[in-house]
Amino acid sequence: MPHFTIEYSANLDGRLDIAGVCEVVRKAASETGIFPLGGIRVRAVRCEHYAIADARQDYGFLDMVLRIGEGRDLPTRQKAGEHVFQALSKHLDPVFAASKFALSFDMQINDKDTSWKRNNIHDALKAEAAYG
Repeated sequence: MPHFTIEYSANLDGRLDIAGVCEVVRKAASETGIFPLGGIRVRAVRCEHYAIADARQDYGFLDMVLRIGEGRDLPTRQKAGEHVFQALSKHLDPVFAASKFALSFDMQINDKDTSWKRNNIHDALKAEAAYG
């Protein structure tokens, strides 16, 4: 963990580089210093079907959810969340300037007793750091 899931309205195609958005989020998450690098995941899901506000077709949205494991206190979570949100929001300034757009971000904490994981990326990063 952390795992970021981004859902975005299909009408953002052509207005937004989604791969770039994913990289902004990945970089910001790593900059917080509280997430293990090997656990960071950012995925984006294009929403073909959606309805916004009064159904005008030019409205767009990007909604991001972050799932993290237990163990971080509220001030730490808030500081990290604010850093990621500000980086993403700044990246999206041109979209806000050119269109009607809604951005949202929520953080959820996974219960360790009902969360299963298997990951060998952590070991690969440690080995790379140790041996170059």
